[in-house]
Amino acid sequence: MIRVFACVLRRDLAIALRRRSDVFNTLLFFVIVAGLFPLGVGPEPNLLHAIAPGVLWVAALLAAMLSLGRVFESDYADGTLEQMALGTEPFSVIVIAKILSHWITTGLPLTLLAPVLALQYDLPAGTIAVLCATLLVGTPVLSLIGAVAAALTLGLRGGGVLTALLVLPLCAPVLIFGAGAAVASQSGLGAQSHVLLLGAFLLTSLAFAPWATASAVRIALD
Repeated sequence: MIRVFACVLRRDLAIALRRRSDVFNTLLFFVIVAGLFPLGVGPEPNLLHAIAPGVLWVAALLAAMLSLGRVFESDYADGTLEQMALGTEPFSVIVIAKILSHWITTGLPLTLLAPVLALQYDLPAGTIAVLCATLLVGTPVLSLIGAVAAALTLGLRGGGVLTALLVLPLCAPVLIFGAGAAVASQSGLGAQSHVLLLGAFLLTSLAFAPWATASAVRIALD
């Protein structure tokens, strides 16, 4: 299983490197959304401090959702996904590898870009560190939940819109606690409880999302 997991992960990362434009488009969308807000609301420091965590988290959520189509769609179109599902190894292992590949090419770069974009909002170093920590814990949850939605809408006409309708309500708690951790840090209340709740969401998603995604893909293939 480890060998299959590593092979699928390497394959998906290699495909992502060959399609660098898709990855760059996602990151560019994140930069544009996060960068336009300071221009729109003005240079008032207190206002920028207040909206920064929410803006960055919403931008990260939308950017991650924008890239969900490449998790299964291309493999489904050329029949590769069906061959993977017919293999002897548990299909959930392959699903986990594909979700991890999505996070490495989307969630991790978004997390690394966040401190640079946070400088526009003049956030304190401590708040930026908390924001990055919540993104590091929360973006895998976005990938896990998004993979379930992408599998449920696989092969459907207008699947992108349906994916958004499924993902946004389910990811709302992650958005609330992720942005709330940075706000709490700014207020001096401590962000530990928010980060722990995000960790609980991550563990719950890891327990159920791969199984649910594998089942949804098999239904789509049938």
